[in-house]
Amino acid sequence: MTAGLALLLAIGTAAPAPAQDHSQMDHGQMDHSEMDHATPAPPVDPAASGTDLPPGGAPAPPVPMPHAADRVWGADAMARSRATMMAEEGGGQRFGQLLLDRIEWRDGGYRWEGEGWYGGDLHRLVVKSEGEGGDRLGSAEVQALYSRAIGPYFNLQAGVRQDIRPTPARTHAAVGVEGLAPYWFEVEAHAFLSTRGELTGRVEGYYDQRITQRLIAQPRAEVNLSAQDVRAVGIGSGITAAELGLRLRYEIAREFAPYVGVAWERRFGDTRRFARDRGADAGGLELVAGIRAWF
Repeated sequence: MTAGLALLLAIGTAAPAPAQDHSQMDHGQMDHSEMDHATPAPPVDPAASGTDLPPGGAPAPPVPMPHAADRVWGADAMARSRATMMAEEGGGQRFGQLLLDRIEWRDGGYRWEGEGWYGGDLHRLVVKSEGEGGDRLGSAEVQALYSRAIGPYFNLQAGVRQDIRPTPARTHAAVGVEGLAPYWFEVEAHAFLSTRGELTGRVEGYYDQRITQRLIAQPRAEVNLSAQDVRAVGIGSGITAAELGLRLRYEIAREFAPYVGVAWERRFGDTRRFARDRGADAGGLELVAGIRAWF
C-alpha cells in the first residue's frame, strides 16, 4: 500500500515534457514535398449530382441516361417513338377537310364556292371550285393548287385553274396567297395567266363577327381585275366586277350552319358594257339564303 502511494506521487510530480519551440526550428532544412498535407476525400455516392456532391477534387459521377424511359422500354423502341413524335410535331401528320363555304340561292339563281384539301401543316394539295347560274350555268371553274406554308398565318399557293363556263373554256396558271391577316380577317389574293396570255386577278376577304357562340355575322368583299379586254368572255380591262355582302348564319352544329343575308354586285367599265350588249344587267342588290358546312 505504501509502495503504491509512493508510485502515484512520483508520477504526479514528474516534470512535463518540454514544448517544442518552433521559432528555434530550421524550416529551411525541412522537405515539405514529402509531407502529405491533403485530407482524404470522402466516398462519392454514384447517384449524387449537382449540389449533392461533396466539395473537393473527387472525380465526376457517371453521366445519367439522357432519356429515363429508355430504362423501361428500351432505347430502340423509344427512338422510334421519338422519331414519330418529331415528325408529327414538325408538320408531318396528314389530315384533310372538305369545306362548302357557300351554297346559296339568290333572286332567280344560285351560287356555290368551296374547297377540299389534304396534307400537313406545311404542304397541302388544295382543290377549289366556284360558280353561279340561273336558268343555265353562267360560270364555273375548278382549281388544283399546291399550298406551302410561308409563316404561321399564310400559305403560298400555285397550280392550275380550269374554266368550264363561260365558253370558250380557258386554262390558267394560278399563283397567290391566302391566310389570316391581323384582326382575324381571312384574305385571299390570286393572279391567273391563261394559255392565251390573258392576265386576271382576284382579291377576296371576309370576317366572322360572333354575336353569340352560335350566331355569326360575316361581312364579305370580292374584287376581280383584268390587265386587258377579253371580249370572248365579256371581260374588260381594269376592275371588272366587285361584290359586297353581309350574311348572318346560325351554327346548328359547328359543321353545319344555315344563313341569310344580302349581296350587292356591280360590273364596271367595259365589262359592264359587254354585259348589257348580251342582255344581262350590270348588277344590283340581292337577297341570299344558303348553308355552310364542313367535314
